[in-house]
Amino acid sequence: MSRPADLRDWIARIESLGELQHVAGAHWDLEIGTISEINYRRKPPAALLFDQIVGYPRGYRVLTGSMSNARRMAVTLGLDPDLDTARLVQALRGKPRQWEADAPRFEPEVVRSGPVLENVVQGRDVDLTRFPAPRWHEHDGGRYIGTGVAVVTSDPDTGRINVGAYRMMIQEGGRSATINAEAGKQGRAQYERWFAKQGKAPVVASFGHDPLLLMVAGTEVPNAIGEYAYAGAMVGSRIPVIHGEVTGLPIPATAEIVVEGWLRPDRLLPEGPFGEWTGYYSASLRPVPALEIERLYFRNDPIILGTPPGKPPNDYSYMRALLKSAMIHDELAKIGVRDLRGVWSHEVCGGRLLIVVSIKQRFCGHARQAGYLTAQCPAAGYMNRFVIVVDEDVDPMNLDEVIWAVSTRCDPAEDIEIMRKSWGSRVDPLLADPDAPYNTRALIDACRPFEKRDTFPRVAQATPRQSREIVAKWKELFADPRFPLPETAIPSAAVDEET
Repeated sequence: MSRPADLRDWIARIESLGELQHVAGAHWDLEIGTISEINYRRKPPAALLFDQIVGYPRGYRVLTGSMSNARRMAVTLGLDPDLDTARLVQALRGKPRQWEADAPRFEPEVVRSGPVLENVVQGRDVDLTRFPAPRWHEHDGGRYIGTGVAVVTSDPDTGRINVGAYRMMIQEGGRSATINAEAGKQGRAQYERWFAKQGKAPVVASFGHDPLLLMVAGTEVPNAIGEYAYAGAMVGSRIPVIHGEVTGLPIPATAEIVVEGWLRPDRLLPEGPFGEWTGYYSASLRPVPALEIERLYFRNDPIILGTPPGKPPNDYSYMRALLKSAMIHDELAKIGVRDLRGVWSHEVCGGRLLIVVSIKQRFCGHARQAGYLTAQCPAAGYMNRFVIVVDEDVDPMNLDEVIWAVSTRCDPAEDIEIMRKSWGSRVDPLLADPDAPYNTRALIDACRPFEKRDTFPRVAQATPRQSREIVAKWKELFADPRFPLPETAIPSAAVDEET
């Protein structure tokens, strides 16, 4: 099916599916953030479009919850909106490898004009407080206009374009905004190379856009591929961009609000704290680069794409869990992990901290191999803390089953490995030294011991096939709304039906 042309078309489509709630009269200071936070706890959460925000004209809006369920993810990708999580996981199986291969054919399309040019402001007239950027959490250090942000940078030597999601706080009364990019992130590496070469770095930041750009900005796209091209490959069409007037960087032509300017190594401002995806407040503990804004572009009646993090579930934890799981699965398959049955990076752990891999064991050491490769593969290398490997009869998406496997198949003295000095983050609440953001991760082998597979006690449970057949036969019994049957009650398609 066709996919949305821009954020406004996306909103219209999800509203037609009954996925959108309109909220009028909320205040930008904490109310939008708290309403959104409570909404994420719904099963499923709605997408919320805030308008008539206190102190702002009607039409100046904020969208949250854009990709917090399978249906809205499917719409964004141009897939069947009736897919549930399990079927969407299956639909994405093998896709990251295909997107990587197809990306060179989908470099962005340069156009001369677009809706983002409806209003152009420069110099002293730049004021980001003209938009209803929320203060999302009670102890945030300021108003964060950049949560669902797409920060565009380039490599000074190769010209490769990167699109990343780095938090941006309004500074200096709206004249600038800080960009907090973690060490190791591609955008930071690029702007630091510009600092060394030219003494300043060109940057574009979009604060409202097609949610597809949020998908690619917030995940680990392979280093050699530009995110615009990767996004184009994901949906089979090139992303229209306009060359910025100041930096020449590609601006999303249909974006809602965009700033363009320069970062300089000596232009630093204090930033934070901010409620992060780990569920804790994080401060950079030192000043971070502030964008010197030369141009501000925005559409009439602009929309901020808000994706505030926080204690999971948060705005983008579902999206991250789904995409990261698909990318990790494809990377493991690509490097040759045998009999891989499923991967899930759990939303409750921010889509990063806990990754479960299901395999059908074929040799001694197979489970450990899968665990070690998962812990350090590019898609999972940043800030994971636990990798659990389970047998093919355990659904990696079902935490109840996973913890049962850990409790009954893992001998702590024999089956837990520790990896030290891995790629961590300054947002880690356990971090002792911000100048050395390492992390430690545990690999938990929760598979039956390979040498005891034939003698290990049999599981006392109906097979997945038998369970499906019974539910189909006794539909009325299990359809009683007083006693809803959760999705996890019947093993998902990730579980081997032959077990």
